[in-house]
Amino acid sequence: MTTGRESAPLHVDTSRPHPARVYDWWLGGKDNYPVDEELGRKILAVDPSVRRGARANRRFMHRATRALAQAGVRQFLDIGTGIPTEPNLHQVAQGVVPDARVVYADNDPIVLRHAQALLHGTAEGTTGYVHGDVRDPDTILARAAESLDLGQPVALSLIALTHYLGEEAHDLIARYVKALAPGSHLVLSQVTPDLLPEAVRQAAALFQQSGTPFFPRSLAEFSGFFEGLELLGPGVIPVTGWRPEPDDVALQAEGIVTVYAGVARKP
Repeated sequence: MTTGRESAPLHVDTSRPHPARVYDWWLGGKDNYPVDEELGRKILAVDPSVRRGARANRRFMHRATRALAQAGVRQFLDIGTGIPTEPNLHQVAQGVVPDARVVYADNDPIVLRHAQALLHGTAEGTTGYVHGDVRDPDTILARAAESLDLGQPVALSLIALTHYLGEEAHDLIARYVKALAPGSHLVLSQVTPDLLPEAVRQAAALFQQSGTPFFPRSLAEFSGFFEGLELLGPGVIPVTGWRPEPDDVALQAEGIVTVYAGVARKP
């Protein structure tokens, strides 16, 4: 079963790079513009780890989603979905639990364009899409509730999103978590300056110069997002080390990935 909302006008600003499209270029996608490739190349020149980071983030999402589905979670809310790259979250979740209910949310018009591609799930499950901004939790949660039962546990994923949020990030995450039922989970990954400080500093400066706020966080700062929650093992850790599979071990051997990741349960 598929659902969706496409009320926002489709207007793509190609005069400025967009983080989702830069990320798409790093992953080898085609849904980006010369301005995105230009910024992507500049950042890659100062921080060669970013492509590894993009791949590692996707693989972390797969592993965390699969682990939660296997643990009994049946509902997933993915905010900051980004441009579709298969397998998508619903394909991973519904591959474990065919009747899983999944809602994607993003504010990028290109993701809106791809909404119908995102919505092809299993006959038993529900896959929906909300066009909305992470900074507007009331709207995203209200629209997500059309497909999800927020009185039951939900896995909330914000993969590679919090480094685009400033001081408001902690309050926003707290508001989302407060709205979720006990037994829900929070899945996060975040760029850090801890591992390659100068490279990340220069990459962050390039994002800022392009008009995109960018806020790398230390281990302590990132861990603060999970305050009051029960961290799942192995805790907050570099992203390739979170319950790695064989391909992740190979990725670790390629070099440092400047991203932390963690998954926690709401008691």
